[in-house]
Amino acid sequence: MRQPQTVKALEELGRVRLSKSFFMREFLYSEISQIEGIPNIPNDPELAIAAGKNLCEKVLEPLQDQLGRIGIRSAYRSADVNAKGAENKNQYSCASNEKNYAGHIWDVRDSKGYMGATTCIVVTSFIPYYERTGDWTALAWWIHDHIPAYASMTFFPKYAAFNISWHENPNYTKYIYSYVKNPHTDKTGYLTNQEMDNFSGSHLQAYEEFIQDLRS
Repeated sequence: MRQPQTVKALEELGRVRLSKSFFMREFLYSEISQIEGIPNIPNDPELAIAAGKNLCEKVLEPLQDQLGRIGIRSAYRSADVNAKGAENKNQYSCASNEKNYAGHIWDVRDSKGYMGATTCIVVTSFIPYYERTGDWTALAWWIHDHIPAYASMTFFPKYAAFNISWHENPNYTKYIYSYVKNPHTDKTGYLTNQEMDNFSGSHLQAYEEFIQDLRS
């Protein structure tokens, strides 16, 4: 598949089914693209589709199956859109293109030749618990224990939205990071990574109350 140059071709790309619940179109919307007038269209649609299918089938579908509807806040960015977002000292909170290859830029492999994909999502069933407790770590630990294919998560304040990634590299250093203070430590930064003592084992205690609320 070539980069779409017509409305019909872009419609066809948008109709590509990435998994049982998700289509390519919902991952192409970008506020940067809309305001700056830069098309958010993959240069390499086949690579973007392949990376997106892995993200959807291995991470988003099992998450949605167990916790309910996922809202997509942002996802794929073309290299041009991401570069605009990273201009002027990160004006739209985008990391550099080099850091986003195989991340938000689905259609470019990383420096080691691996593909990957990132999307920012909201788990709507988690919002009431988060608004009541301020504890984003419950969701983070639940995903860590139940969705083994995730590569990384980064949490943000509004609705406990977070970037979640899939990555092809089997040696990718998995981590959970947050710009929101951990209510248990009053610190931002890493909740866990593969070098930390809390990475392994069950973390049921951290999310047990959330799951009970969800089932009630």
